[in-house]
Amino acid sequence: MPAEPRPANLHERHSRADLPHDSAVRAVLFDMDGTLIDSEKVWDRSLVEVLRWLGGTDLSPEARRETLGGSLRSSLAIVFREAGVVQTPELAEQAARRLVERTAEMFAGGLPWRPGALTALRTVRAAGLATALVTNTGRYLTDKALVGIGVEHFDVTVCGDEVPRGKPAPDPYLRAAELLGLVTHHCVAVEDSPTGIAAAEASGAAVLAVPCEVPIPPGHGRVVRPTLEGLTAADLAAAHREVRERRAA
Repeated sequence: MPAEPRPANLHERHSRADLPHDSAVRAVLFDMDGTLIDSEKVWDRSLVEVLRWLGGTDLSPEARRETLGGSLRSSLAIVFREAGVVQTPELAEQAARRLVERTAEMFAGGLPWRPGALTALRTVRAAGLATALVTNTGRYLTDKALVGIGVEHFDVTVCGDEVPRGKPAPDPYLRAAELLGLVTHHCVAVEDSPTGIAAAEASGAAVLAVPCEVPIPPGHGRVVRPTLEGLTAADLAAAHREVRERRAA
């Protein structure tokens, strides 16, 4: 079920002792696939299996890049295009079921953490910041992944099938901020893909970009960091301040 709205002072339950006194950061909004867990390769395998079921062979490098951070619907559209098959409602439903079931099987086997991700989650919580999981993955698969990730790391979770439009639209991030009782101006979004970064930037959040499958170039609304290893609350505050100053200039 979608998360229930939380009170506006949710983030005040913690001490915030590790943050600079002038920090405007109130929450960190984490993407899941490729940011916290190394699941993009799982999605890739599932998509290729569906592609071959449709009569195709393999995803082109361009198509693989397109699917990164995408929703179930957008990824399936790419698979049908690559297979050269018309996406009828009946065939789309069958393909979606195959994709979800196969991915769920692989999620159940456990997924490896991205470097520094678990420690980063603990660091953010210890600093007194509110947290949200913001993913294009649907609720069914997200809940399976959360068994391994730990739902206790998040105050709210928002999935791609719980908003009108998934990433790259800003809807998932706007919804997460709303559930936390905040505006995105006070949030840092942690993302790995161009699709997710576009969504977070469009929402007004400052972005900490941590590349996974593809390089991420510098941008006006983001600070790029190689990994989450060694991330501190001060690093998040600095990234937030840097983006805010650029946007104000």
